Amino acid sequence: MTGTRTVTRHAPGKLFIVGEYAVVQPGHPAILAAVDRQVGVTVSAAHGGGGRVADVEIDSDLCPGGARLRRGDGGLAALGADDEQRVRDGLTHVVSAIEVVDALLAEQGLSAPPVRLSISSGLHHEGTKLGLGSSGAVTVASVSAVAAYYGVELSHEERFRLAMLATARLDARSSGGDLAASVWGGWIEYHAPDRAAVLDLVQRRGIEQSLRTPWPGFGLRRLPSPAGLAVEVGWTGRPASTASLVGTLGRRAWQGSASQRSFVERSDTCVRASVDALERGDGPELLRQVRGARRMLAELDEEVRLGIFTTTLTALCDAAETVGGAGKPSGAGGGDCGIALLDATEEEQISQLRKGWAAAGVLPVPIHLQSTKGSAA
Repeated sequence: MTGTRTVTRHAPGKLFIVGEYAVVQPGHPAILAAVDRQVGVTVSAAHGGGGRVADVEIDSDLCPGGARLRRGDGGLAALGADDEQRVRDGLTHVVSAIEVVDALLAEQGLSAPPVRLSISSGLHHEGTKLGLGSSGAVTVASVSAVAAYYGVELSHEERFRLAMLATARLDARSSGGDLAASVWGGWIEYHAPDRAAVLDLVQRRGIEQSLRTPWPGFGLRRLPSPAGLAVEVGWTGRPASTASLVGTLGRRAWQGSASQRSFVERSDTCVRASVDALERGDGPELLRQVRGARRMLAELDEEVRLGIFTTTLTALCDAAETVGGAGKPSGAGGGDCGIALLDATEEEQISQLRKGWAAAGVLPVPIHLQSTKGSAA
């Protein structure tokens, strides 16, 4: 199954175009696009040595010292206090990905060999995340690389499902949209599965069976890239926690209210109109829908005081609209990055946008969105 060989897999980051927050509800859509920056995971035989023998060694450019773990009945356990702390500090998704693939192997009557994972991320700026779905990308890349090293061939959907299981075990509120963008690449329309139902399915029937059974709510289709539009990405310089923002919203009285139902319905309408605009190549209509998506998020923020819009994110969006484009946060907000869609033929428009961003303290990020042909490798 393995030997001295190494296996490397990459997965791209993502940007939300429209549909944030509503997509957390099972079956409701969002549009995402993969970016041309990736996380890479290389799997090889564990080095061994250094005292107690580890079954899994993880080395990451974002986690100095890495972590060493042993396999047990309850999954992977850190060898020491330093290893445990490093896992908590940024390797939980990697560990969960390995555990899910290990469990799949165990269901097939096979044992997982000792492995070493080396991780490199292009989704950070000087060690700080940009809000491009780094957790999702490292989960997908880890699942893909570990499974390939074990000799398990995965389809796109199997790769997504294993990554979704690894994520839902940690936080069932995560929509999985970042995972889908990392797996399929390009522009996609994504509908989140019912994660509670999926976790129950795994509990009752096992991982292998869950890869073949329909998941309630899940849906995905590829979309064409926008015709005649450029997408600019700006970073606020402030990292944000999607899990914290989504979790806070879930605990508010807004959850399950008439206001929430109205927001989800309007978001669904916006996504459908945006899908139609992409498929017809109607750039002006897509700009109109993105402006509407910004307003919906602003109204949500005003109602629940969640902190989606920081001063810098508001300035990022305003600068885009001032030059005739459309701007909005990409993802949960609270910091991280935002996007601006502009007429690709108007170079002066793009130049003026960047000047406006510079004045507001927004850092333009040299990122391009993948064409729909792209996918994780």
